[in-house]
Amino acid sequence: MPGSARGFCAADDRGATFPIPRPKGAFALVATLLAVHGALLAWSATRHSPTWEEVAIMASGISHWTTGRFDLFRVNPPLSRLVATAPVMLTNPELQVNWSRYSATLLARPEFEMGHQFVLDHRLYALSLIQIGRWASIPFSLLGGLLCYCWARRLYGTAAGLLALSLWCFSPTLLAHGQLMTPDVAAAALGVAAAYSFWHWLKSPGWAMASLSGIVFGLAQLTKMTLVIFFLLWPLLWLVWRLAGRRQRAGRAVLAEASQLALILLLALYVINLGYGFEGSLRPLGRFPFLSQVLAGHQDRMAPSPTGANRFARTWLGTIPVPLPENYLRGIDVQRSDFERTMWSYLRGEWRRGGWWYYYLYGVAVKEPLGTWVLGALALLATLFRRGFSATRLDELTLLAPCAVVFALVSSQTGFNHHVRYVLPAFPFAYIWTSKVARAVELGRPWLATIAAGALAWAVASTLFVYPHTLSFFNELVGGPKGGHYHLGNSNTECGQDLLYLKRWLKDHRQAQPLQLGWEVWTVEPAALGIEYSSPRADGPYPGWYAMSIRAVHDKEGYFAHFLRLQPTAMAGYSILIYHITLEEANRLRRERGLPELPAPSTTSPSEATGSG
Repeated sequence: MPGSARGFCAADDRGATFPIPRPKGAFALVATLLAVHGALLAWSATRHSPTWEEVAIMASGISHWTTGRFDLFRVNPPLSRLVATAPVMLTNPELQVNWSRYSATLLARPEFEMGHQFVLDHRLYALSLIQIGRWASIPFSLLGGLLCYCWARRLYGTAAGLLALSLWCFSPTLLAHGQLMTPDVAAAALGVAAAYSFWHWLKSPGWAMASLSGIVFGLAQLTKMTLVIFFLLWPLLWLVWRLAGRRQRAGRAVLAEASQLALILLLALYVINLGYGFEGSLRPLGRFPFLSQVLAGHQDRMAPSPTGANRFARTWLGTIPVPLPENYLRGIDVQRSDFERTMWSYLRGEWRRGGWWYYYLYGVAVKEPLGTWVLGALALLATLFRRGFSATRLDELTLLAPCAVVFALVSSQTGFNHHVRYVLPAFPFAYIWTSKVARAVELGRPWLATIAAGALAWAVASTLFVYPHTLSFFNELVGGPKGGHYHLGNSNTECGQDLLYLKRWLKDHRQAQPLQLGWEVWTVEPAALGIEYSSPRADGPYPGWYAMSIRAVHDKEGYFAHFLRLQPTAMAGYSILIYHITLEEANRLRRERGLPELPAPSTTSPSEATGSG
């Protein structure tokens, strides 16, 4: 039968079935791809310095385990932090966080200051702890890849499953963030797990499958606030299946399914509360201090009240108990407040307050390999013009709807645009749908299979050529990682990951002293790694050695934009540009900026010539 639970047949868009061959050696291929993926993540995790978000995650996760509180980093649920820091706490049960920088005010984000202090307190030992946390997070990515294989195989066959798995395993974006302690890959993996289990329930309703689906759904909700949109999507998908399904359901059967759907949603709520230790659960809505205009009411969005407000406080709605943990709801409020206040965003050389509706579309266009885009185009053409490549419409709707709503939700938040990784939960669904092009192998279309194989090889080669610097990956359309910083900023190019590469470069180039370091990311203090430096003067340039982060040279104030008119002497990774500026170059740039020229070295003190002091 089409789409049976046994998984050995599927259906095209007209309902005709086609066989899914039993895998011959597929298990070995799957295991090999996952092993390679895990090895790539484990190795790159040892090569990069901690990112600005990871130091905050480490401090927050330790505080969760030691205090049972979840107010630190409340803008994201705690599951990935708890997983990352669990082995750290098991091996270091007495490890503590310095609470001197903690602030309980609503407007404060103390996790970043505490994370910074944590690294200063523990120095190189903190780096080894973060590396342990990174390794502990790798299973999330392995799970996501396995689920891509399973769902693609169920829909389109074994070859498609292997293609979907390959796209996941060699995606530069997945390799970039799968090596970190950040929650984005965990959200992508558990998000597709929730959708996959829900799809199984839609096809074969039952109380056991509904219970499993609810638990997995709740775990997904504990990774990223973005996935809260699935609480609206799941009931809508069920209605579509019941109204558009071919078979008629008796009234009693529909009532049973509705009850099972309610169980899925209620179990998810229970798992969310369990993940927070029921901290502040069932608190009346009117007793929460909120920051966002949506929840707080009328207040200055650019400067919300530090004590908060609550538009429901004097209404009957304020008496209703909220079936969510306190810091889950307050995390949603803080995120909403951030988007309302707007922040500076960067795209293609332009800085603006707020963002662009197409930012994430553009970001994915330049951050994913061109070979992957070729595969996507082939899948679209096969869907439109070739029979036998697609599953049923309902199956594909269930696959594509989560991808679309995640992209739409994130793109609608134009208060600021900083991180393409925000749409990572949409990636597995796109990879699974794209994998249908591999049906060309079983349908006897060798020309299409050859083009698809070439496109996959291109995508893999593009990623491995840049590895392990996948955080800085950009495709050839924008000049690769060396040209990408002219298009996107923030964590898309740099989040503090290349300090260890700078340290290694300085060890091999001892003549690069004294060094002036332009550093815009508040993460690991470079001095904690043994990097001696001074800060460059904003009234430069001056002759000397400089290491300038990508974010520093693209700063919206333009203090160091003159470095973009120079050819770097070297690079540490792709996010730190190293320059050796001569007196002649310094004076040329100073004339362009309308600054007085510097005198010759014979009449210039060393401190003036180097710009130190």
